[in-house]
Amino acid sequence: MEPEGLKCVCVYCGSLQGRTESYSIAAQQLGSELAKRQISLVYGGGSVGLMGKVAGAASSSGALVTGIIPKSLEPEHISGKTPGQVIVTESMHERKTQMASRADAFIALPGGLGTLEELFEIATWRQLGHHQKPIGLLNTGGFFDPLLAFLDKTVAEGFVSFEARSYFIVETHVSTLLDKLQGHLQSSTS
Repeated sequence: MEPEGLKCVCVYCGSLQGRTESYSIAAQQLGSELAKRQISLVYGGGSVGLMGKVAGAASSSGALVTGIIPKSLEPEHISGKTPGQVIVTESMHERKTQMASRADAFIALPGGLGTLEELFEIATWRQLGHHQKPIGLLNTGGFFDPLLAFLDKTVAEGFVSFEARSYFIVETHVSTLLDKLQGHLQSSTS
């Protein structure tokens, strides 16, 4: 059983599966590992893409799953059927606010513009002091390597502080990433 602290993880990832099967495998591993550790999942809702892989694996393995979806994306022909609890919001902003408020930590998997937007918004909220929750990147197949190099460039050029750059906990293995997120929560509460 997981120690106190990491009870709910918010996952940001693609509504598409990408071209590499390893992304889908990692998403399913994350969902299964969350259930194994009795950690609930909050995500953007639906059953498509990597989002669906994480939620499906978490739900079928026994995790509590909450999909938060804006009214405009709710129709099943757009997003598919959400496993677990569904919360429908009026706007994307309300969706992201609810996802963030329920989570103890955040994990980004491969994805597109929406994934990157959510990742950087939650990092900005941390930089502004709105939360101190850990932010993990599951760097499957080196997907985030170019982004991490860009972040290093923003630090070198004086646009991002070293502290803000350190918000991103990067791992290639699900269990190691979850252990590090848990460790961050434990160290911030002691």
